Amino acid sequence: MGFNFGQTIFLLFAAGIAGTLNALAGGGSFISFPALLFMQVPAVTANSTNTVALWPGLVASSIAYLKRLNAPLRVLLPLVVTSVAGGWAGASLLLRTPQHTFLHLVPWLLLGGTLLFTFANKMRAVAGRAAIIDDLREISWQSILVTSIVELLVAVYVGAGIGFMTLGMLATLGMRDILAMGAIRTLLAVAINAAAVVTFIWAGAVLWPQCAVMIAGSLAGGWFGAHYAQKADPRKMRCVVIGVGLVMSAYFFVATR
Repeated sequence: MGFNFGQTIFLLFAAGIAGTLNALAGGGSFISFPALLFMQVPAVTANSTNTVALWPGLVASSIAYLKRLNAPLRVLLPLVVTSVAGGWAGASLLLRTPQHTFLHLVPWLLLGGTLLFTFANKMRAVAGRAAIIDDLREISWQSILVTSIVELLVAVYVGAGIGFMTLGMLATLGMRDILAMGAIRTLLAVAINAAAVVTFIWAGAVLWPQCAVMIAGSLAGGWFGAHYAQKADPRKMRCVVIGVGLVMSAYFFVATR
């Protein structure tokens, strides 16, 4: 599937914005994924190409976030392992999912993750677990086990909006530091998508000309976004997360009708 100079610039710009958004709050795929759909790329192929293209940007963001990543190994290791396992399972499942079915799942999954992130504090208060966790070394093994299972389920969905689901999961765990949450979210996204990237490439489900252009944009956007995010007001960052999630949920509900 060929494309012209104008489409090249369009994809480069979309991937740059997506890489920046992924570093700031997540949801970058809700820019780059529709860009591929706009170019008449089938939904599953577009998702595969988009996942591979944005992965280098996630790696760049993860490196920039390293100084914010202060979670203990006993918390990170189970989450990373379940992320890789879920990413592989989700990518394999996606390749067998009809295009129409996948498109109609996207807005519901995004909206669910956004609402979970927005109302996590109230949900924890109702459940009698309103404590804020500033030090992840205080988390019990029971909480780590439950969170790892949830992360496995989240990772199975390899598509747009996965960052919002991860942030929602971390919020319900008791985390409130949006920058620390962003560091963990980015690391887990790298792990999930690493498994998916290998699966998609092995299956030959990637459009490489479009992917190569988008990789350049996502790298630049991911590095810039991660450095900017660490200087931003955490309360404003939280509003960005919620705002982008709600807008993109509405967009996909309309676009997939």
